[in-house]
Amino acid sequence: MELNRLLRHTLLPDWWVRRVFPQALLRRLESAIATSESAHLGELRLVVEGNLSLPDLWRGQTPRLRAIDLFSQLRVWDTEHNSGVLIYLQLVDRRVEIVADRGIDRCVGRPFWDAVCRRMEEAFQAEEFESGVLLALKTITEALCEHFPASAENPNELPNAPLLL
Repeated sequence: MELNRLLRHTLLPDWWVRRVFPQALLRRLESAIATSESAHLGELRLVVEGNLSLPDLWRGQTPRLRAIDLFSQLRVWDTEHNSGVLIYLQLVDRRVEIVADRGIDRCVGRPFWDAVCRRMEEAFQAEEFESGVLLALKTITEALCEHFPASAENPNELPNAPLLL
């Protein structure tokens, strides 16, 4: 376990996530997700997490492993078209991870997701959180529209509201 990482996660208060992602921004992102999902058969889930728990840090949990855990816990994998996408923002580590279900992942591949993550991280380094998330949503929406275009029956299978942990 890296001491610097442990200190960052244990010393930053929980409320600072709400400072970076206030309610007004969360509502705008929820609306952007709903608009995106109306254009394709994919399902998007945005999770923003500040601090990891001490046991998670002790085990050396990486942002990637945490994203995979949340992908499972939130049942993002359980969509009718295997087109669920989890966007995970780990604010303390300043990392973005995307975990996509096999249907959409098979169409675009890991390099696509990594490129979206790195563009978001660049925006976040400049403290442009809203524009970083919106750019990612736009890019992912374009891919989902290409590979999973909307049909007459387009149920909303996952909540659109971003989840703050």
